[in-house]
Amino acid sequence: MSASDPIAAPATPLLPSAVAVVRISGRNLLDRLRPLVALPKPRQAALRHLRWEGHDEKALILSFPAPDSYTGEDVVELQVHGNPLLVQRLLTHLTTLGIRLAEPGEFTRRALLNGKQGILEVEALQDLMAASTDQQIRQAQARQGRLPSWLVMARSRLAPWVARAEATVDYGEEEGLSLDLATLKIEAEELGRVFHVEQKRAAAAHWLRDGIRVALVGRPNAGKSTLFNALAGEDRAIVTDQPGTTRDVLEVRVEWRGLPLLLFDTAGIRSAGDEAERQGVARVRGVLDGADLVLHLAPASEGPEPRALPELVGLEARTLQVRTFADQCEGPGLRVSAPKGDLDALEAALKTRFLGDLAPEALMGALATTRQVRLLDALTDQVRSVIELPVDAPPELAASLLQGAWGLLLRLTGEDRAETSLDALFQGFCLGK
Repeated sequence: MSASDPIAAPATPLLPSAVAVVRISGRNLLDRLRPLVALPKPRQAALRHLRWEGHDEKALILSFPAPDSYTGEDVVELQVHGNPLLVQRLLTHLTTLGIRLAEPGEFTRRALLNGKQGILEVEALQDLMAASTDQQIRQAQARQGRLPSWLVMARSRLAPWVARAEATVDYGEEEGLSLDLATLKIEAEELGRVFHVEQKRAAAAHWLRDGIRVALVGRPNAGKSTLFNALAGEDRAIVTDQPGTTRDVLEVRVEWRGLPLLLFDTAGIRSAGDEAERQGVARVRGVLDGADLVLHLAPASEGPEPRALPELVGLEARTLQVRTFADQCEGPGLRVSAPKGDLDALEAALKTRFLGDLAPEALMGALATTRQVRLLDALTDQVRSVIELPVDAPPELAASLLQGAWGLLLRLTGEDRAETSLDALFQGFCLGK
């Protein structure tokens, strides 16, 4: 299997439908596809006959010659009848023409390798396909297009210093070159401030991208299901005055006030109950261990300190105490009244915890993937090492640190690509992308 092989894949799901799209990419597709179909003029849709092995089908054909195509190669799209069996037969016939089935994400991978897209654009596309809320869609769309301006600035500011440091090491004695470390440290401090701001934005944007796993826990009749339904915007959990109504863990994904949440409603914690309820309680700890935040709900009428739950031992750092039915009595703490729709305090607490002082709108275009955040953190640490250089440090040390920062910056923007990292990136794509 070669990266230069012509490839094909369905660009639409293999489900019964009126129309299915088969995408093909490779070199010299005009000649390769001649036995199957006569291609129309570039970028002009035309109705043609697909003929092979006794099969004759009308299809709408589009042709995009290299390099002006999605992948940078010749690309042809066949809009055919949506019967999955017919699509599979067409794909099988294409293999007889030397066109193999594409690997997941291989079209976009070729677009990246042929300079049609950058790695940040590819990651944004991946996030857009995986988005399940409006906020996640907006975040992904904001990261498509050109490099963020701060990255362009960092690259232009860092490149001359890398070249200067390397020249000083190689030719300093012969040409009388030296490295002004005092000025370098000032430049590094300015870059460090920019990186620190982007770190803060990336940490918050990461939550918007991945979603926040929130588990609701408490004793029976603590108001868990009522709050669960209020956050979900629909009646997903049964709410009655009878304790132990929730027997199993309920789960729903929702966007609530700009926050993508994965909510878990758990069984009320108590020792009594039938076997189904006991099994529901036994499952609670596993849900709590996987949660980003645990909301420990207790009625406001219980007083300033709710009764402790053994299931929360060791989870204190990820637990937020919430007093429910706050409209029924006064008291301290984070108070909500789900039946009354009084959830402003909870909204403020969640946004402060996960977004800090940043509004979701301020995070548009921020780095967000695990790869991006990890490299940004490493880049910031590297620049901090430059800032901490003594002014009499040898140029070799400065050159080494600057080269390290430059390499991290190129990996972040995708200009320095490791094959293994590309493999991991494209595994999450569908065949036709």
